[in-house]
Amino acid sequence: MESIREIYKIGHGPSSSHTMGPRKAAETFLLRNGDAASFRVTLYGSLAATGKGHLTDQAILETLRPKAVNFEWLPSVFLPRHPNAMKFESFDGNGAPMDRWVAYSVGGGSIVDDQTVAETKLIYPDTDLNTILDWCDKNGKSLWEYVDAYEESDIWDYLQEVWKVMQNAIKRGLDTEGPLPGVLNYPRKASAYFEKASYYEPDLKKRGMIYAYALAVSEENAAGGLIVTAPTCGACGVIPSVLKYASKFYKIPEKKILKALATAGLIGNIVKTNASISGADVGCQGEVGTACAMASAAATQMSGGSIYQVEYAAEMGLEHHLGLTCDPVAGLVQVPCIERNAFAAARAINHNNYAMLSDGRHMISFDKIVRTMAQTGHDLPSIYKETSEGGLAHFHLLRS
Repeated sequence: MESIREIYKIGHGPSSSHTMGPRKAAETFLLRNGDAASFRVTLYGSLAATGKGHLTDQAILETLRPKAVNFEWLPSVFLPRHPNAMKFESFDGNGAPMDRWVAYSVGGGSIVDDQTVAETKLIYPDTDLNTILDWCDKNGKSLWEYVDAYEESDIWDYLQEVWKVMQNAIKRGLDTEGPLPGVLNYPRKASAYFEKASYYEPDLKKRGMIYAYALAVSEENAAGGLIVTAPTCGACGVIPSVLKYASKFYKIPEKKILKALATAGLIGNIVKTNASISGADVGCQGEVGTACAMASAAATQMSGGSIYQVEYAAEMGLEHHLGLTCDPVAGLVQVPCIERNAFAAARAINHNNYAMLSDGRHMISFDKIVRTMAQTGHDLPSIYKETSEGGLAHFHLLRS
């Protein structure tokens, strides 16, 4: 597996696969075609279907300007490797072809092409959680210590920056009101939820704050603010909410927050390696479901859970999101995406509580649920995988 840095990418929303990924692909193509006079970009499948709502063309234009850029949108054409495909072509001053490149945005802002498997080197020797748990058990280690054993020493500085960006996104989201960009004119709600929750009794106040924190980050993402993929932009509100909740109400120190981030990153890495974190590939179960699994693991570790209780919490986080479709209304990362982040954060706390009451033993392992999620996602029709052609997006259009 690659570094957990690939799970936690700092960048601007609203979509890791539809905005951050295409921007990175455009930067890569520009580096080798800096002397080109113009470009043509063909977007396929999900990128074409919801690209305008996700600002895909704007991200590419901002990168390739001032060169002329022509776009071709082919939402009904799906290339074999991944639904988020794009083809870049460059031309000289006479209009003659210079270069072409097909790239795939596979989720979390990562880009691959037909010649490569991954953008970065693989640093972890294991790819399944059961093997990692065996390593931890034999060596008397925690899951975050497995991360520490294979990452470079500066990973803790990076995770500290990740946590800082997450906290800043929460603060900005709580301080900002008004409609989000896009045709829905969807109103921000984080500020109101925060104010109302402040006056509730302790138990309800805690739950209200979880919602408020998750809404704050998700709304910042929808507005193109600076966030951290965890593991994607569309699911970026879940982990910050749970970590902020633990920090505020249980006084968990930053050092333990960073260790929880490391464990959560490992969980996300396993899903990305053995299944997918791309909504266009497996539906929202791969995005919000993975984020919930990551947050559930983090919360359980911060509660003093054993490595087996952490595994159980992560398994529940993914299991109870199986089959979740990706059906963004109007192609925007707003409805139902923002609310899903809030409810996934609350679910993560529930999974933590449930796992801590157990001895960590359960019937279905995390590795099995990852494989199940992958198969479920591949069995889903494409209309339920970030094309805005089915589910809530479809019925919203009918109502309109």
